[in-house]
Amino acid sequence: MYPREFEYVSAGSIAEACQALSDNPGAKVMSGGMSLIPMMKLRLLSPELVVDIGGIAGLGGISDNGDHVSIGALVRHADVASSSMIAEHATALGEAAAMTGDVQVRNRGTVCGAVAHADLAGDAPVAVIALEATMVAQSVRGTREIAAADFFVDTLTSALEGDEILTEIKIPKRSGKSSYDKLGRRGGRTDYAVAGVAAYVEMSGGVVVDCTVAITGVGAKPALASGVMEALQGSTGDEAAVAVAAARATEGVTLLEDLYGSEAYKGHLAEVFTKRAVAEAIARA
Repeated sequence: MYPREFEYVSAGSIAEACQALSDNPGAKVMSGGMSLIPMMKLRLLSPELVVDIGGIAGLGGISDNGDHVSIGALVRHADVASSSMIAEHATALGEAAAMTGDVQVRNRGTVCGAVAHADLAGDAPVAVIALEATMVAQSVRGTREIAAADFFVDTLTSALEGDEILTEIKIPKRSGKSSYDKLGRRGGRTDYAVAGVAAYVEMSGGVVVDCTVAITGVGAKPALASGVMEALQGSTGDEAAVAVAAARATEGVTLLEDLYGSEAYKGHLAEVFTKRAVAEAIARA
């Protein structure tokens, strides 16, 4: 299919892009276009204006900023998947990026774009939650920071205002380790998640002293698995403790039945992949 007719602006700066969004309510931002273009072709979205930020200089880097790693708005999934800095400080996000779509999507699509898209079965969103990342949003009013746990509001709905652009993701450097694992919709690991889990674990003296676990694909949005975190905190992280924690994977989550599984199946997968992701994070820690 073809999208409805629309106007197109290739912004030369973030300031120009923000002004275009401010002047044109309902306009949409495009970086890689891997989500926006298909939705426009299917006419699920029909913006009158598309603001392309893909040509703006200075947004395509991954940088070490002392206490955190910064990912710019134009950093591709493939860049994150192959980054040694991400592998060291944000393993779960690197693994999520490596499992996102096919090679064309990974080489064109951006991590910030995927996060801003807020798909209920996306990989990057659940990883940034587990890593306790901070989203940096910019508009003509200035910049603001949003915690990843507060960023995802509902299906395809984030905390970004209509005139804001997600320009950066900040991932804090912490002493623990993280992991991401999932089952894709076609049975592999490079498709939207039927169920996926990202886990961060910090160990000290043989005890879990800090953990953040998030789940995707089973509910209306990627979200914290607070029951898992509560059960895991203070445990030894052994197989029995992980099993007890994983049994609480969908606590507080309204499971959604869809073409890829019943509520019971989604709940089972959530428990299975919680065990795997948590156990791997513990092993790395």
